[in-house]
Amino acid sequence: MSAPTVRPPAVRKKADPAPYLLATALFLAYASWSVHRHLRLETSGYDLGIFEQAVRGYAHLHAPEATIKAPGFLLLGDHFHPILVVLAPLYRLFPSPITLLVAQAVLIAASSIPITRLAVRIVDRRAAVSAGLAYGMSWGLQAAVDFDFHEVAFAVPLLAFGLTALVERRFLAAVAWTLPLIAVKEDLPATVAVIGLLVALRGPRRLGTTTTLIWICSGLVIVGAILPALNSAHVYPYAAGAALDGQDPLHRLLLPAVKVHTLLWLLAPTLFLALRSPLLLVAVPTLAWRFWSTNPLYWGTAFQYSAVLMPIVFVAFLDALTTTGPARRARAAVHATCVIAVAATMLTPSPLRGLLSPDTWTTDAEARQVRLALARIPDDARVAADNRLAPQLTSRATVSFFPAYPQAGVRPEWVAVSDPLDTTMATPATMAAALDRLPGYGYRIALRTSEVIIFRRS
Repeated sequence: MSAPTVRPPAVRKKADPAPYLLATALFLAYASWSVHRHLRLETSGYDLGIFEQAVRGYAHLHAPEATIKAPGFLLLGDHFHPILVVLAPLYRLFPSPITLLVAQAVLIAASSIPITRLAVRIVDRRAAVSAGLAYGMSWGLQAAVDFDFHEVAFAVPLLAFGLTALVERRFLAAVAWTLPLIAVKEDLPATVAVIGLLVALRGPRRLGTTTTLIWICSGLVIVGAILPALNSAHVYPYAAGAALDGQDPLHRLLLPAVKVHTLLWLLAPTLFLALRSPLLLVAVPTLAWRFWSTNPLYWGTAFQYSAVLMPIVFVAFLDALTTTGPARRARAAVHATCVIAVAATMLTPSPLRGLLSPDTWTTDAEARQVRLALARIPDDARVAADNRLAPQLTSRATVSFFPAYPQAGVRPEWVAVSDPLDTTMATPATMAAALDRLPGYGYRIALRTSEVIIFRRS
């Protein structure tokens, strides 16, 4: 039996509904989990509140300011993500952090469509559904859905559609799908540059070379000129984490061991077959900046940082199947990835496993009481709130971050603090000291419940 090949889209007479049905099921799972977390006060000011403030600014034709970070802080000077403006019309109609969470669920779920369709052309329908399910339940996507909203949600479907077009030798479409990545985040032009090199190797050399050169130059301009111009300190704020500081480059990239652990987790779900495809090179820029950084949060498997790697790894896996030998072996590999993904979700504390818990679908009385208490704060008020309460207020108030504020010169009328104190972004001592300063700034308790304390400046 011959090795599986990629059948071009033109040979399909009728669209297969399986990819769209699977994407719908994934969307419902992602959205249910994200909204559940928000309703239970498990989202945070860093980062859902910050992104909502930026989108809220766009929706009202203002600059994307994030007062949670600092008064008048222009978020485009922190990271370059003008693509967020796409959400402005939707947010104007539905001004809520839930709008961002649902939009993220749509974007990530939609990325499964091209991957499932590609699998149909390489193997068969049943195996394709397995591939799509394995991708949709991959740990990188689950981690992103489990942690607020982030701009990289836009990168996931763009990469999925672009890379599948590259496998199908639709080179112009591959470039067109991936070009918008420049507006998602400043590190992604390097990713597009690698895609351009692959286009040059597999198809039109001029198209690929031009793409690579344009996006290398674009990335340098964004990091070297645009971000410093928009930043209040006129610097790229993450440049310090890239300094060599006399370290051995190889040790810095591979140590500590958590970095190797991340690489193993990245490749194991595809039985390491993704290594057989040159498309895996597209993951190198993202892995390089993460492992080179001095910030330990970038090294592991938590948060949203690996979401952009999932479509790269799974498309590389499908591309590798075209050279694995008999089609039967390819189908077995796809089904195995599905088993691994489902087992990893069901047998480990993966986020989507929480959907099986009865508590997920019950009403949280304490969270409801907190929202009722926060309703005491009027719309359009200025309020300092802790990390837990901030995203509950950003849709209708100007929110600063407690304990950084209030301070001399910046004293919002209201302060909302969790009881017990929320220490996710500050030490207990810092939170307690900020609380002790409030009477000296003229704040008095306006409402106190078992979950929240609300102060008002007299």
